[in-house]
Amino acid sequence: MPALLALSLPTALLAQDATPDEQLRRQQEREQAVQERELPQADIRLSVPVEELDRLPEQESPCFVIEALALQGEEAQRFSWVLDAAAGERGEDSPIGRCLGTEGINLVMKRAQNALIERGFITSRILLEDQDLSGGTLTLSLIPGRIAAIRVVDPSRFHASLRNAVPARQGDVLNLRDIEQGLENFQRLPSVEADIQIAPAEDPGASDLLVDYQQEWRLRPSWTADDSGSDAMGQYMGGVGISFDNLLGINDLFHIHLGRDLGGGASGPRGSRSHSLHYSVPWGYWSLALDYSDHEYYQTIAGAFQEYVYSGTSQQVGATLSRLVYRDATRKTTVSLGGFQRRSRNYIDDIEIEIQRRVVGGWEAGIDHREFIGRATLDLGTAYKRGTGAFGSLPAPEEAFDEGTSRFQLISTHAGLTLPFQVGGQTLEYRGRWRMQNNLTPLTPIDRFSIGSRYTVRGFNEASLVAERGWLVRNDLGLALGNSGQSLYAGLDYGRVSGPSTEWLLGSELAGAAAGLRGTLFDHLSYDAFVSTPLIKPDGFRTDHRVTGFSLYLSF
Repeated sequence: MPALLALSLPTALLAQDATPDEQLRRQQEREQAVQERELPQADIRLSVPVEELDRLPEQESPCFVIEALALQGEEAQRFSWVLDAAAGERGEDSPIGRCLGTEGINLVMKRAQNALIERGFITSRILLEDQDLSGGTLTLSLIPGRIAAIRVVDPSRFHASLRNAVPARQGDVLNLRDIEQGLENFQRLPSVEADIQIAPAEDPGASDLLVDYQQEWRLRPSWTADDSGSDAMGQYMGGVGISFDNLLGINDLFHIHLGRDLGGGASGPRGSRSHSLHYSVPWGYWSLALDYSDHEYYQTIAGAFQEYVYSGTSQQVGATLSRLVYRDATRKTTVSLGGFQRRSRNYIDDIEIEIQRRVVGGWEAGIDHREFIGRATLDLGTAYKRGTGAFGSLPAPEEAFDEGTSRFQLISTHAGLTLPFQVGGQTLEYRGRWRMQNNLTPLTPIDRFSIGSRYTVRGFNEASLVAERGWLVRNDLGLALGNSGQSLYAGLDYGRVSGPSTEWLLGSELAGAAAGLRGTLFDHLSYDAFVSTPLIKPDGFRTDHRVTGFSLYLSF
């Protein structure tokens, strides 16, 4: 009997639009939303204005013909790139071959100084020493500004570590980018406020970094509630979490979240529970993150002669090492490499369906870029994910039919744009999100691309379109309600899937619209309430004409 049920079960589940893989996929979307709230990304941008400079004068008297430029002084070879700035911003106003006098030579020196400042070396100096220019070589002198000491203003209030937060040491050449990174490592913890001041040191040309650090409660409890569940597993979902900021005193963060269904949905025994753990720690421009999550669910399936309880469990563990490889005043780029293992089992009346047991392990490499363009923020990223035979992986049942493999390969790409602007004195904000997936091998259902939920294409609440490849775009336009912290918004989403499995789908595209109100009350309660509707869907695709939803997040 269990074997017969295992064969007929997928049809029953598809009729209810509640396959185990789809439930796990939605649980992962909920966990990602929780992490985005609990682990906000800090962006610190410090700037020093540079003097706007004119073009080199055409005629000066007296003047000297400049045939070459040279840089001397300590670290001269490392900073030889400052000489490239002598030709101006566009590189078409070079001093080479020109006859320059005092004004032109000073302008060349200022251009080199601006180049230092723009790259963050704000305490280093370019000087012009006495020299004989009759030979045609203009020599600039570099005086590097070094860090004499890094000190905490009030050690009694300091509960973190300087060593793994600030990626600079005593004796290093001071760079504003290192200070920005240090502040981000401190303020990655929501309970921390930090500032780093630059003060003159006793040694000429050297500076002290003074760290002003304040932290409130190191424990941050939180509560969540929403209606992102399903009829099959329970419509209402709730959770409680607690975050430990500076758990080990090294600017680290530990977060635990416990979730479960709060009822609602179809009648009969059904429900779900989940747990997730996150730990992360920075080390200068490096960061290590460890994650664990598990999920269990059960639901009642109507058979021909009796009802059965179908249940399942899943666990996922991962580790990711990241490195910020580039940053300047307007952009930063991060690369990452991680490993993962994913396990799942399903049961009928507590008897395991062994053919549905899955163990997948592998690795993922990615690159993410953030660009600040005026008031806008642009995010770009791509990742390559591959399943291997590591971590006890098992062959996927679909491999017998060439419909999936545990040694999968896929590429995912995402982009996001946030643009605040004003029209007629009203503050508006556009948020655009685009996501795409492409497969290089057949994929099992959990690794396929899904559209049709509040996290993908809004306007759909139970059924989804799932295939090997796909893309989606989400657009939100928000209107701030004065300075109340609340905003009205309207959204328009579209998504499309493709691949061999679309042969069994009713269609390949969905579109939906949404309108809602979101904001923060009393500094601690965040909410989002919306109504959405489908605009484009395949004939026969089941969804409500109007889909409402809410989410609440209370934190301290």
